[in-house]
Formats: sequence, structure tokens, C-alpha cells
Amino acid sequence: MTETLWTAVDHYIDGMLVPADAALDAAIETSNAAGLPPIAVTPSQGKLLHLLARIQGARNILEIGTLGGYSTIWLARALPAGGRLITIEADRKYAEIARANILRAGLGGLVELRVGLALEVLPRVAAEGGGAFDLTFIDADKKNIPAYFAFALKLSRRGSVIIVDNVVRDGRVIDALSSDPDILGIRRFNDMLAAEPRVSATAIQTVGAKGHDGFAIALVTGDL
Repeated sequence: MTETLWTAVDHYIDGMLVPADAALDAAIETSNAAGLPPIAVTPSQGKLLHLLARIQGARNILEIGTLGGYSTIWLARALPAGGRLITIEADRKYAEIARANILRAGLGGLVELRVGLALEVLPRVAAEGGGAFDLTFIDADKKNIPAYFAFALKLSRRGSVIIVDNVVRDGRVIDALSSDPDILGIRRFNDMLAAEPRVSATAIQTVGAKGHDGFAIALVTGDL
């Protein structure tokens, strides 16, 4: 098994089940042209997020890590009329690209993009008292995932879903001797997830065009 084969299978799946889409394609093209890192979710992963949000019946979505807005568009399209999505991006350049992509997709009325460090923005979101989020997607710097997860729990309710991307990192997550801040952050998050009695969770390995990685998904089953 090689990354070439994984990528070919991804392309096959995309061709069969994820039709070309002008707004999504433009989001990737403009992000690449602006020099944003090519780390957005793949088309099939984006559709998975979309389907999970629809299955959840999410009306309120929180995204930590916007990048160029590709995953934001997928998630926002799952919202019903009157829904809302708050997405947080630390980099102003990335946020400008994302805002343009979101507007081009016709989702400006559903999406609120907040610019700033997530650990500074999240307390303000919590203080606003806008109600719990039905689904949270965390796809930001890995060293701070434990803190992001803690905030996601505070902003959730029984029945909320929390999804965390990039929790395998080419298998390096199992290296107990790693000094990499990202790996340490993921391992701390996994420890939190295992010890948290208010959630039921699992993690799934993925392979594809973005290599070997994985995501964690947690269902809030207890009162917060």
C-alpha cells in the first residue's frame, strides 16, 4: 500500500460520490493561488463532515481553524434556514481568503468568521451566551488541541458532537518519547478523551491524498 494508491482511491471515490462543485473548487484554487498551506480536508472528508452535521441535525456549528474556508463551506451547507456557524481563524491573510470563498458560496448569512487566536476568541464566544453548539470541528494547531477540546466541551450539551482532525500524524501519535509539540498535544488530548466520563469517543485512522492520519469523534453523553 502506497500513498499513490491511496490518492488514486480518493480520486475514484470523489469522482463517484463527490461531484465537482464550483464554489468548493474555487475555494481550493484561490487558497492555493494565495499560498495557503495545502492542508484542507479532502473532498470526501469534507462531505463526511457535511453528512455528520446533517445526521446530527446541527443548527449551531463551531469550527476552530478556518484556513481557506473549504471545510467551512461543507459544514455551513448542512445548516437549516436560521442556522449559524462560527469559525475562528488566527491568520488574517487566511481569514481574508476564507471570507471571500464563503461569500462566493452564498453563505455569508450563515457564517460568522472571527479573526484571532482561538484561545482568546473562545472565552468571548462562551461569554456571549448564544447557546450550546450541536457540532464542533477542531482543525487547528495540534499543540493546543487539549485546550480547544476543553472549550468545546464547555460550549456543548448532551448530544453534541465534537470532531478533531489530524490525530494520527503518520502514526507518530504512538511515539511516547516524542518531543514534537504537536504530537505531545495530540497525546494529551487522547488522555483527556479517555478519562472524560461525559463523552463516548473513538478515533479512526485514515489514508488518502493527504497521507496517513485520522480523526477523533466524541459524543457528549453526560450533562455539562
